[in-house]
Amino acid sequence: MKLLSYCIAALFIIGCTSNEQRINKLSSAQQREGWKLLFDGKSLNGWHLYNLGDTSSKWTVKDGELICDPRKPDGVFADLVSDSSYRDFELLFDWKVAKGGNSGVFINVEEDAKYATTFATGLEMQLLDNAHAEERHKKDSTHWAGCLYGVDCKGADSNPAPYNSWNRGRIKQQDGIVSFWLNDKLTFTSDINSATFKQHVADSHMKAYPDFATYSNGKIALQNHTDSIAFRNIFIKPL
Repeated sequence: MKLLSYCIAALFIIGCTSNEQRINKLSSAQQREGWKLLFDGKSLNGWHLYNLGDTSSKWTVKDGELICDPRKPDGVFADLVSDSSYRDFELLFDWKVAKGGNSGVFINVEEDAKYATTFATGLEMQLLDNAHAEERHKKDSTHWAGCLYGVDCKGADSNPAPYNSWNRGRIKQQDGIVSFWLNDKLTFTSDINSATFKQHVADSHMKAYPDFATYSNGKIALQNHTDSIAFRNIFIKPL
């Protein structure tokens, strides 16, 4: 019995060690499938501030996490964008927010001085602590975690983990079809070139931004929102 207990304990430790080693690292199988790291777990290499380049910011790296820390004494608040642009791809990422936290991941962001913000062009997968969010977010299901912010959502499947716990996000774009998953549940999908989708936008507050969702490729962006947000395991696979 003791031998069996030791064996189980050893397997548990090996399993835990294996999981630890996979943080911000691709497996051999993932590499063969074409996945790439977007965050190396050690630095901001491959990222810069939207329209501001390498300006000092609230974004930092600590313990393998990419963090926007509002308590950081120096640096500006700004969204972080990828150096590269992407068209058809699949994106995976882990995320967690503090109590009541609010952030987002954008795709198809056009970086240009004529656009003051990432959401002027990019589609946002909302990241939110639904349970402790501001009332304005609680009342609008398109503001819940996993939604295409302000436009559309399968609200019944917006079930983020408790604040300060890790969630798994997934975004896929291929031939104009964009889909979001939150913790393996589909929370949004649409052909962004369709008349139905365009009508959804026209009926939303995003109609105030004429170039919203008009680009078929662009940067990936991580939103600062003066709330604590952390990311890890950010992987992308061009399709």
